[in-house]
Amino acid sequence: MDLLIKNGTIVTAKTTFKADIAVENEKISAIGTDLKPDANTTVVDASGKLVLPGAIDGHTHLAMPFGGTISTDDYYAGTRSAACGGTTTVFDFALQTIGEPMDETIKRRRALADPDVAVDYSFHIGVCDVTNDAMLDSMEKAMALGVPSFKVFMVYDFGVDDGSFFKVLTKAKEIGALVGVHAENRDVNNVLIAQYLKEGKTDAWWHYMSKNEEVEGEADVRAINLAKMAGTSLYIVHLADKMGVDAVKQARDEGYPIFAETCPQYLYFTNEVYKRERARDFVCSPPMKNQESQDAIWQAISSGDITTLATDHCPFTMDEKDWGITKPDGTPGNFTTIPNGCAGVENMYPYMLSEANKGRISFNKAVELCATNPARLFGLDHLKGSLEVGLDADIVIYDKDKNFTITNDKMHGDTDHTIWEGVDVKGYPVATYSRGNLVFKDGEFVGKKGAGKFIHCHSVKFESPDF
Repeated sequence: MDLLIKNGTIVTAKTTFKADIAVENEKISAIGTDLKPDANTTVVDASGKLVLPGAIDGHTHLAMPFGGTISTDDYYAGTRSAACGGTTTVFDFALQTIGEPMDETIKRRRALADPDVAVDYSFHIGVCDVTNDAMLDSMEKAMALGVPSFKVFMVYDFGVDDGSFFKVLTKAKEIGALVGVHAENRDVNNVLIAQYLKEGKTDAWWHYMSKNEEVEGEADVRAINLAKMAGTSLYIVHLADKMGVDAVKQARDEGYPIFAETCPQYLYFTNEVYKRERARDFVCSPPMKNQESQDAIWQAISSGDITTLATDHCPFTMDEKDWGITKPDGTPGNFTTIPNGCAGVENMYPYMLSEANKGRISFNKAVELCATNPARLFGLDHLKGSLEVGLDADIVIYDKDKNFTITNDKMHGDTDHTIWEGVDVKGYPVATYSRGNLVFKDGEFVGKKGAGKFIHCHSVKFESPDF
């Protein structure tokens, strides 16, 4: 026995109970009462604390080229930050380039990530090119490398049209893959951008207005209809609007395997942030929406129609955010020149656990959303997502009585600001173990660069909205 965590209260998606948890060879080897250590066992007393599975962030963009720059956190900084927030596995988006088979996309990004990651990771493929059969068939080659999940963008210049989206969905049905979608109406977004800029409306508020509730909601509805036509499952990422929530709920009630993810920023902030002095720091896509949408998202969490939490972690520096005022060449900027994205990988689990600690949701629901459901959806529940004998010893010790105010100087990424600055959370992780190895303790990262592993995920075929 290498590690023994004693006297804690274990929380899974289904149960809560007091027990000890033993670790050997990076796996959970026993769970029970009054377990006895060996002579060389490290013993940790978790009396009065919760013992939770490490979170799985199913949506990050590390070292990602976007908007004329690269997201601030590379694979080391991003996974270091994840560890310090109790997240022990991250899924990054490996974006396919034009003419690049998707299995080559995986190899290219693994060459960057493998030497740097501090916790375990895997990929989703960001699909950009299915113009011929070889590109489409490379989805199956990617699956053979352990990546059975793919994402299409309905927006941006590298996004796909509906025909290409439908081809990806039908191929996914054939091979047993999961398709995710960034749903926003690109054409309407572009029309609104042109209109607002012509009217001299250039600040961050108009980023929200050009990607408003209807711009996202229409695309959510259309994406669901395409999945129905293809007869396959669909995973809507970073759902932020009521129209989309209603469409997801209706499809699930009808028995369709439609799943949705939302992010903490949509649960805490509303579009009011785009009226702040540094509104540009909150620019992300999709943007935060109105209070009605936020209320709908919380209700969908309670009803189970939102299946997972993730962050869309994609940070940029304040100087880069300032490109919305003045571009690097000194010419005037506007809301379209602000790099899209915010930091969040270190804040997801603490925020959701804080909401549980305040009684808004249960701790079991927080674990379900942040660990167990992502593991099931993405095909790594044979390794992660719960505290069970035989699974990886990804463990978080959580102190319900530790009050914490989020400030950027307490965060562990490479970003120079956080949209969560000054937010108080009730309770906080005090230790994180990745496969039984201590990576975070009492506010400090104690892990190692390159200690994380690439996780090969298995294919999961969904015939209904139930797992």
